Amino acid sequence: MHPPVRSIQKKKKKQNVEIVSTFPAQPSPMASLTICRATLTRLPALQLTTSPSASPSVSFNFNCFRSRILRIISPKRHHHHRATMASSAPAQERTTAPYGSWKSPITADVVSGASKYLGGTAVDGQGRLIVLESRPNEGGRAVLVRLADKAGDEAVDLTPKEFAVRTTCQEYGGGAFAVSGDTVIFSNYKDQRLYKQSINGRDSTPVAITPDYGGPVISYADGVFDYRFNRFFTVREDQRESATNSTTTIVAVDLNGKDVQEPTVVISGNDFYAFPRLDPKGERIAWIEWGHPNMPWDRSELWVGYISENGQKGRSYLSIVDDAQSSLSVLDIPFTDIDNITLGNHCLYIEGASAVDPSSVAKITLDAIQSKVLEFNIIWSSSPDSSKYQSYYSLPEFIEFPTEVPGQSAYAYFYPPSNPDYQASKDEKPPLLLKSHGGPTGETRGILNLSVHYWTSRGWAFVDVNYGGSTGYGREYRDRLLLKWGIVDVNDCCSCAKFLVDSGLVDGNRLCITGGSAGGYTTLAALAFKDTFKAGSSLYGVADVGLLRAETHKFESHYIDNLVGDEKDYYERSPINFVDQFSCPIILFQGLEDKVVPPDQARKIYEALKKKGLPVALVEYEGEQHGFRKAENIKFTLEQQMVFFARLVGHFNVADEITPIKIENFD
Repeated sequence: MHPPVRSIQKKKKKQNVEIVSTFPAQPSPMASLTICRATLTRLPALQLTTSPSASPSVSFNFNCFRSRILRIISPKRHHHHRATMASSAPAQERTTAPYGSWKSPITADVVSGASKYLGGTAVDGQGRLIVLESRPNEGGRAVLVRLADKAGDEAVDLTPKEFAVRTTCQEYGGGAFAVSGDTVIFSNYKDQRLYKQSINGRDSTPVAITPDYGGPVISYADGVFDYRFNRFFTVREDQRESATNSTTTIVAVDLNGKDVQEPTVVISGNDFYAFPRLDPKGERIAWIEWGHPNMPWDRSELWVGYISENGQKGRSYLSIVDDAQSSLSVLDIPFTDIDNITLGNHCLYIEGASAVDPSSVAKITLDAIQSKVLEFNIIWSSSPDSSKYQSYYSLPEFIEFPTEVPGQSAYAYFYPPSNPDYQASKDEKPPLLLKSHGGPTGETRGILNLSVHYWTSRGWAFVDVNYGGSTGYGREYRDRLLLKWGIVDVNDCCSCAKFLVDSGLVDGNRLCITGGSAGGYTTLAALAFKDTFKAGSSLYGVADVGLLRAETHKFESHYIDNLVGDEKDYYERSPINFVDQFSCPIILFQGLEDKVVPPDQARKIYEALKKKGLPVALVEYEGEQHGFRKAENIKFTLEQQMVFFARLVGHFNVADEITPIKIENFD
């Protein structure tokens, strides 16, 4: 048994704990600590110096920059063991047809069923890469997969069929598994208990290591092994006392005995904790903490605590830093967006993507002095068959456009219609679908997303907006949204649409807007308070800001305090209170198990718009939460949005055979 651990209580005097720095954390609280983001005005560097194969004077350095100029993001193809498409095929005769009516092989089935989602990477004791992939074709089930280590080998599913690796901690989850040697610890979706599994031995049956509380009232995320005392430090969210005001702590889970024991609370007292990490010797633990009303990127603290034997004690570029030579070498790789780095045996594993590469894991082998890439191999892909549709891709153009504030610009990625088999008449301009991202303090990136090309390959223009408040452009840009959610985001989206119309790129009479979560709110607010768009699609969006403040989960229960303001602002920013100002068709999609934006939000605005007499439709999904994970629901959402916009705004017939749902006040 390991020595006892004395709890560190925030509200009491913290003994043997020193605060080493404070800083604003990144806007994705469950992401890996190895992720760094910056604008050109900031140049953070993350040094990873624990690779046993690296020279003591060499460390891996991850620097991030973001360009702010108007450009087309063109894929830079490389010869590093990558297949290229033939370019010698004769040009095909193109059919002339109206925008929006083009037939495309990128069907809703392709988008919903072909793409998997990457949930993280790790290396086992034999140096083999393990990835967590979520499979829409299995109802969104997430599975740990050991990838093939050499030619002739096959990838192996490590997670038994009756298990799914996913945590609902703080609703968004993240950090659902950790690997040490031949052992993996993971959170099981159904009961939210932690399980330990041997991944290289004969008996690979997962064994529960946390108690059964009779339901998923306790969840865990983002854990780390304590090798000295054979335990597992992890963030725990406890909803036993209250589902809306849960208790978050860092706990230690015993890995020694066969009997399941109650985890020991090690750090507590603040509202939220994240990223528990141990130093290489296991003598100190570091973590991030913050409290209401702040979000972690507004204000958070980095703490370090000492552990004694008796228990008392955020366009990406990948580069190599040589401390001895004081040099930095930028590695030439095709990824334009890098999320994470995992150190392997004499290699690097990179999670990244580009405009033509879906979310992938690449293995990079460096030369002897670790300054050049010898081999670049993609060994895991979220959409392994996506390359066959590359001729249908629309490459994003990074655009900067003026906002309503003089001298203030905003940013977006614009995708023009693209299909090698079709063209439109010269006097026709395409319809536009504008997307407002979620968050609202998140961001969109110009990387491959088949759902975008579902639209562009059918003759739609598509623009993904990083409105004021988005991350990636500096704190001043993100602070534009403070107390102005529903104003700045709406104005910037409308300004973007106007910019594209004035530039002659899209049809001003066929402008549509869509978004999910906070993007769904921006969609509804734009339709309530502006007359720019002719139709909208809201996915689990907010209609009543005051109701959101009262009903949402603990993690975001004070999120909008800094985004909206007082009770009067709640009322004035809520689209549900201004139904009389709506004037165009809307389709709504909602998961019935959504705790972030409860179903009442969609139902209230649906009934109000139906009563007003506007064309409106509502689609509700059983078993879906905040975001849709099942392939059949992803497909249905895409197809119904397409046919809805085509019928009410586009004035064309879609090429696919889609049975439309009933639209109230229209059918």
